Amino acid sequence: MILKASLSDYLGYYKDRRLITIFMLGISSGFPWVLIGSVMSAWLKDEGLSRSMIGLFGIVFGAYTINFLWSPLLDRVKLPFLTTQLGQRRSWIALCQVITALATIAMSYIVIKDNLFSAALLCFLIAAASATHDIAIDAYRIDILPENESEKATAAAAMATSGWWTGYALLGAIPFFLADSPYFDWPKIYLLLGIIMGSLVLVTLFAKEPSSQRDHVHKQLELAYQARLGNSQSVFNRVFAWFAVTLVEPFRSFFTKNGVKTALALLLFIFLFKIGESFLARMSIVFYKEIGFSNTQIGQYSKLGTGVITIIFAFLGSIFNHKYGIVKGLFISGIAMAASNLMFSWIAIAGPQEHLYAMAVVIDGFTQAWSLVAMVAFISMLCDRAFSATHYALLASLGSLGRTVMSSYSGVVIDDWLHGNWAIFFAITALMVLPSLLLLYIIRNKLFQIESSYHASKK
Repeated sequence: MILKASLSDYLGYYKDRRLITIFMLGISSGFPWVLIGSVMSAWLKDEGLSRSMIGLFGIVFGAYTINFLWSPLLDRVKLPFLTTQLGQRRSWIALCQVITALATIAMSYIVIKDNLFSAALLCFLIAAASATHDIAIDAYRIDILPENESEKATAAAAMATSGWWTGYALLGAIPFFLADSPYFDWPKIYLLLGIIMGSLVLVTLFAKEPSSQRDHVHKQLELAYQARLGNSQSVFNRVFAWFAVTLVEPFRSFFTKNGVKTALALLLFIFLFKIGESFLARMSIVFYKEIGFSNTQIGQYSKLGTGVITIIFAFLGSIFNHKYGIVKGLFISGIAMAASNLMFSWIAIAGPQEHLYAMAVVIDGFTQAWSLVAMVAFISMLCDRAFSATHYALLASLGSLGRTVMSSYSGVVIDDWLHGNWAIFFAITALMVLPSLLLLYIIRNKLFQIESSYHASKK
């Protein structure tokens, strides 16, 4: 679908203070991936752990793949005291930010080589808290924009994407620069990272809680369930109705709204789209170190360079997706994803040449930004505002499944199957993009219909 808003009108959306809040919350969402991802991989590598062990450590990211299981609670459960003070969305965000910060600080007191199990537990706690606060942040982004402002969806997606990458890449560069300093070791770095995470709570405290009719809708649905059962005053009926609305209604609503076939096709596409990229990302830090790049170079290129490039392309990609729709945007990003992975094969063959590293960073940044903006905006459109936390978590967790659980075996693939042949490994990850692009082509008409009906219904 092509929208008629002029470029100046579209750029004017970014003056909205709500989008600034979305950007800042995006930082909070991206930063924990540093804590249990690239920085943890670098620490484990410096401690002499095998590639297979480092890859398996990524299983803690599994929390992101199953967070939809408890996402209905974030739509319904009110936290004592915090909800009264902050509201439904901000209370969950703040609680999880505090847990993440405390677990990160605790990590700084561990001798990791002697306490791998304790380190894994803390990483899992960070992942679980972060995955939960991602549910609330995504729901916040959807709820904060009224339905009659759907034209701002891609701008909000761009701010969320650029914020995520600011937390993941720009802030994530700090530990790699410090790691080469004689005054810092990894435990001290984790103490600093915990303090940074704790400071992000201030963003939540000063944000505005979205207004919502969610409680009213839930109450009406509960009454409808009670009426079907008869004797609406029965304690059993009231409890059953609460659980039905909390656990059943969000999923029934999603499949009813989109149709079973379309819903399943959407879920499969989201699952497949990022698998190849996730295999690359899980082993990228290990590859950089083995090929001969220093921690400082990794910080400069993979963190700062990728972060800046991604943020720039996030805004350019949002303009494209706003004007021409997400289908073309996703096709472009899928092709770029394969090209990006092949660039790493080139580096594996040529060796640690900085100009090739820089080229890979530019292509990878473009890929990340273009695909994320399109995907975030589209998933947001699929969500029913009465169940925004549950619907977004259901869809996003499928995308995380490939990035986390399956990519945890990337070390096994490179070690046991390919015997350390990085060039072939990255070529295989490039081919992993093709099934999702084929499925995208098959369901393209359905995607156009969903996007068109969304914008038409909000005018």
